[in-house]
Amino acid sequence: MRTVALEEHFVTPELAGYGTATASIAQPGAWREASRRLADLTEERLPMMDAAGLDVAVLSLNSPGIQAETDPVAAVAAAAAVNDFLAEVIAGHPDRFAGFAALPLQDPQAAAEELERAVSQLGLRGALVNAHTRGRYLDDKELRVVWERAEGLDVPLYLHPANGLDRPHLLTGHPELEGPMWSWGVDTATHALRLIFGGVFDDFPDARLLLGHMGEGLPYALWRLDSRWGFHNHHGIELARGTPSEYLRHNVYITTSGVCSAPPLLCALLALGADHILFGTDYPFESMAAATQFLASAPISESDRAKISFQNAAALLRV
Repeated sequence: MRTVALEEHFVTPELAGYGTATASIAQPGAWREASRRLADLTEERLPMMDAAGLDVAVLSLNSPGIQAETDPVAAVAAAAAVNDFLAEVIAGHPDRFAGFAALPLQDPQAAAEELERAVSQLGLRGALVNAHTRGRYLDDKELRVVWERAEGLDVPLYLHPANGLDRPHLLTGHPELEGPMWSWGVDTATHALRLIFGGVFDDFPDARLLLGHMGEGLPYALWRLDSRWGFHNHHGIELARGTPSEYLRHNVYITTSGVCSAPPLLCALLALGADHILFGTDYPFESMAAATQFLASAPISESDRAKISFQNAAALLRV
């Protein structure tokens, strides 16, 4: 069965320095090995893909990526350079790689134009955004131009975690909770809910958001979100679709990246449906082989397995 993976990270030497803050949350040896593999696009990655039975990897710039740049002008130049680089890598292996663009959201209009260029001229399949951009989230009114362009181009935005702007007091004294083990998932799920309650999907009803890591826990919360929305003070916010879960089922797609476990997959299937789940490995932070073996042996129907493995990627990204 053909397999396409959507959350497959890389970095360039010019942008590797942006990840130094992330290094503090990893074991030193593990970070060194991940950093080495991030810099490799073909020499080790392609043999690993072959060994794991992974046909296509949709590459994206590793966290925090362009979002960490403080200078908007530098961000615009860096995004264009890395997108050009990625397009060249894909052109060398068009049957093995596709890609998500990096966006300079520090300049919303420039970000929209770069998304257009990346999709229309470079052939990239959407964009990946690493959390916030200097404290600006994707529900910001100034970023509506990016959502408008994404909807018009019929491509998704993939929301990936990164370190938060600040450290919540709740984490004080517990640095072990910071990062992908816990806090990143909470932050990213909250960011996704901001898009719903901030009206992004009411303004752009056909816009599509991708979330990794089996939906950052949101598939478990649909009933509770709807129940408490019916009870909660709306603070002047009304939802055109009525309940939060309607947006999560309509506008949000998730990937299996970084979660090789049957119970959350079964929950996601029941909560969102097989048409909204795609495959990912989270390489190099997780094992390609473990991820593909998990999907191959998961206790799901063959029709659902095919959707997750490649059919949904073909429909959503035209991979």
